[in-house]
Amino acid sequence: MHKKDKYLGYLYIAPWLAGFLILTLYPFVVSLIYSFTDYDMFHISFTGLANYKNIFTQDKTFLSSLLKTLLYTGISVPLKLCSALLVALMLNKLRRCRGIYYTVFYLPSILGSSVALAVLWKYVFKKDGLLNLLLGAAGISGPNWLGNPDLVLYVMMLLPLWQMGAPMVLFLAALKNVPADITEAAKIDGARPLQVFKNITLPMISPIIFFNMIMQTIEIIQIFTPAYLITKGGPVKQTYLYSLYLYDTAFRDMKIGYASALSWILFTVIISFTLIFFALSKKWVYYGDEV
Repeated sequence: MHKKDKYLGYLYIAPWLAGFLILTLYPFVVSLIYSFTDYDMFHISFTGLANYKNIFTQDKTFLSSLLKTLLYTGISVPLKLCSALLVALMLNKLRRCRGIYYTVFYLPSILGSSVALAVLWKYVFKKDGLLNLLLGAAGISGPNWLGNPDLVLYVMMLLPLWQMGAPMVLFLAALKNVPADITEAAKIDGARPLQVFKNITLPMISPIIFFNMIMQTIEIIQIFTPAYLITKGGPVKQTYLYSLYLYDTAFRDMKIGYASALSWILFTVIISFTLIFFALSKKWVYYGDEV
């Protein structure tokens, strides 16, 4: 390789490299340093492990917001993946108008956790929202979905369930790679559809199930926009998720050092879940000729 070609390659990756160093690596390192300080945007002083000590010994909001986030994630992720797989199984059997159905189911994922989508969700589920208007037309008095502490968190879980287009597309691609001759041979041997799905289809798409599980867990455990725009963490902090608590600590209370410590704890939780998933994957994820 000529030196000119080598420098040209560096030039091509320079925009990405600059973005990575300035927007990713630098904040990553600085937040770790700030987590050992008392920093309020104007003054900074080194406090050692004081932030972490206060979080684990005195901060009750930390534990409650973390538990609510884990509950939210633990229910939302399985529901989202199961619905995505179910829709993928149905779409995989379509022969006509497949492109239209693919677009319809994938479209909500393009919007992601946008402000517009969160506002739309709020207007659907508020006391005089669209859902209660439809229920009222049928003679049913709908509850205050977003004002009831016993219901609101579960209503919020429906939002990621609705956005299952991205994992659905991956499941659909995996299902199309399941050899038809294997499933047909199993059916000829007398296997029922459920047996074929359990013993052939699931093992062969298990790498995609594993990938979707990791990615959706990382995404949902950091969810912020719906909790902030729809409920502001209420009522009585029933939807006060960890990311919202982190945001309020940093930008409302101006405790940048404390918020940095909270963010590193969240990072550790995510890494821990990822490592656990990888360790458990050896028992149920199959690759290539392992099936």
